[in-house]
Amino acid sequence: MTARAEDGPGESTLSRRNWLRSVPVLAGSLFFQEQSWAGGQLEEPLADSVRTALGAAIANSAPPVPTFASTEARLAYLRWLSGMSDRLYGRKKSFGERIEFLQTVWYETRRAGLDTSLVLGLIQVESAFRKFAVSSVGARGYMQVMPFWTRVIGDGDAGKLFHMQTNLRFGCVILRHYLERERGDLFMALGRYNGSRGKPQYPNAVFGAQKKWSF
Repeated sequence: MTARAEDGPGESTLSRRNWLRSVPVLAGSLFFQEQSWAGGQLEEPLADSVRTALGAAIANSAPPVPTFASTEARLAYLRWLSGMSDRLYGRKKSFGERIEFLQTVWYETRRAGLDTSLVLGLIQVESAFRKFAVSSVGARGYMQVMPFWTRVIGDGDAGKLFHMQTNLRFGCVILRHYLERERGDLFMALGRYNGSRGKPQYPNAVFGAQKKWSF
């Protein structure tokens, strides 16, 4: 809001004050634009065998300990870790936090048989790398996991979705489940993950973000 030339001193000051009060609201709306594709998985009935398999897949949340078949493989991992840390610096300033996050993403994506750069792209689109992000439909954390999953295949404690490894474990297991349901069709699996199956906007956003994390 700008003061008009005919405003008196008091009115001009009030106008400026009102404008300044509106700035945080505007800034907040711009900040959340990065989450514009964040949606939520839809609860669907699961066969008992699938429920049991998914429950087993999210169990055992021991800290990730990478193992390597050779020195070359370990060096390749360390080069990846260094490169990704540099790219993530704008999102996470703490070196220790970046390394822990990247190590966990690397571990969980390989555990689920997923492309690490794809999952990093998904996290960028879903939560902008914010650990405590909550969408308008209630999806939580880095990978915007819907709370019903903790009831369906976990212990029912939705608060755990704000724990880094738990959130990444759930997200990767759910995406792998959707990929299997869609018989390897990543486009459709991503749409199902976002609750927008068949629509191109979300998968295209993830594929676009993935490019930044390719190594």
